[in-house]
Amino acid sequence: MEFTSVNKIFEASFRKNWDRPAISNYHGETLHFKDVARRMEKLHIMFEECGLQKGDKVAICSRNQANWAVTFLAIMTYGAVPVPLLHEFKSANIHHLVNHSEAKILFVDDVIWEGLSESEMPDLHAIIQVNNFRILYAADENIVEAKAHLNELFGRKFPEAFVPESLNYYEDSADELAVINYTSGTSGFSKGVMIPYRAIFSNMEFAKKVLPQLNEKSRVVSMLPCAHMYGLMFEVLYELSVGCHVHFLSRLPSPKVIMQALAEVKPSIVIAVPLVIEKIYKSKVKPVLEKEGIKFLMKVPGLNQVVLNKVKTELINAFGGEFYEVIIGGAAFNKEVEAFFKKMEFPFTVGYGMTECAPIITYDDWKVEKLYSCGKAAPNMEVRIESKDPVNIPGEIQVKGANVFLGYFKNEEATAEVFTEDGWFRTGDMGVLDTDGSLFIKGRTKCMILGPSGQNIYPEEVETVINSQPYVVESLVIEDNGGLTALIYPDFQQGAKDGMPQDEFVKYMEGTLSELNRELPNYAKLKKIEVMSEDFERTPKKSIKRYLYQRS
Repeated sequence: MEFTSVNKIFEASFRKNWDRPAISNYHGETLHFKDVARRMEKLHIMFEECGLQKGDKVAICSRNQANWAVTFLAIMTYGAVPVPLLHEFKSANIHHLVNHSEAKILFVDDVIWEGLSESEMPDLHAIIQVNNFRILYAADENIVEAKAHLNELFGRKFPEAFVPESLNYYEDSADELAVINYTSGTSGFSKGVMIPYRAIFSNMEFAKKVLPQLNEKSRVVSMLPCAHMYGLMFEVLYELSVGCHVHFLSRLPSPKVIMQALAEVKPSIVIAVPLVIEKIYKSKVKPVLEKEGIKFLMKVPGLNQVVLNKVKTELINAFGGEFYEVIIGGAAFNKEVEAFFKKMEFPFTVGYGMTECAPIITYDDWKVEKLYSCGKAAPNMEVRIESKDPVNIPGEIQVKGANVFLGYFKNEEATAEVFTEDGWFRTGDMGVLDTDGSLFIKGRTKCMILGPSGQNIYPEEVETVINSQPYVVESLVIEDNGGLTALIYPDFQQGAKDGMPQDEFVKYMEGTLSELNRELPNYAKLKKIEVMSEDFERTPKKSIKRYLYQRS
């Protein structure tokens, strides 16, 4: 792979698309590329006044919004290292991660700032509000003075005019640290993933190859957390590098809000996590399929295809009608929903990635991807299975290539644990590779349960069977006193519509136990079912925080 400076790619894109719209807050302000560039340069001036050096860390903790992207790009193009923090983190976690990352400046939105204290982050030079770049705290009065006279300082820096040729961004190198991204996975322990510029560049090259449709006329809705690599890479960074117009939801991404935004923006590509798609399926598609007349038509050869085509058309229109494909990643996809989408030839694909790979590992175009697979190794990446029979016997998925991270920040022990002696990254996920190189995920090694006769039980596969049952929103299978217990969060709302009071759900769900066990192999049968009164605690990717529900 021949490397090109990522910041110089942004510089070229901003120059080329100077007068085009770049980023918008949904039903809010729109910034053109020249507006973004102007705000970035003013932040560069602020960084200089804060004494920020090349390579210094700058943290961002905010909900998605236009100024989040401005801030992130300003940090990178200055030559500093952005540290995006998920806004769902608790205040104590934010304090800890700001300190652990050695951040010199913290950008934070007004809501999150209410729960924070500058005294808990003593090494910060400044705290700046993302929404309007107001100084919330400054260790040096000069920083406050600089902010008060920022327009004057900008005029001195660009006395003639601020034009495309004014841009001169920091030139990065391949193995240089670009981003520290703290994980928020199911294990509960945040680690600072050190992502080099080559990984970002390689992901950009991947997107350029598989999504040539995206260009300066394209539109994208950003609904995933920008602080997570999946959303950051494929809803923001790549799009702005090719001149796309990014629309930030800038509000809670409920299915209703998402569908409204997609219908209005009409994006060229849709990036989503499984839970969002599954909720849309259950609210928009399943009720139609369960109507008696439709059930009958689905059983009649020829007519069933008519129904499928109608559902497909309505679903495509609901997503805006102008997208090439829906790319789903970040967690396991419900097999019932996946099979139905495949049956009606809906343009979707399921990819596989990790923060440690910034994020892409495998992908295939929707026209060729196999059912239940996650595609094949992305360009500049290799995948292998640690198994004596990788085609038939699941083993740990291990990867190698340009996308792989440098290690965990200030954690050499954890870094050493995830790399093999011959330099492959151990993902912790289990899978098989078919003879064509398509990857099929089976579960996580840390989640695997040893059955009574030594069989490997992957709870995710059992959960797929449970999740296909009526009234089940999501489930979690855990080991409990030598047996398997299914924790189920039901669809109380749908039950109420169907005349089933909440207190009857327990009996109903317990009554499904024998039915479920008929579908499961002997070694993976459930001992009992427990109904959850509230939804599971989740990561920003909407995966369940499994560690919270484990029992000894």
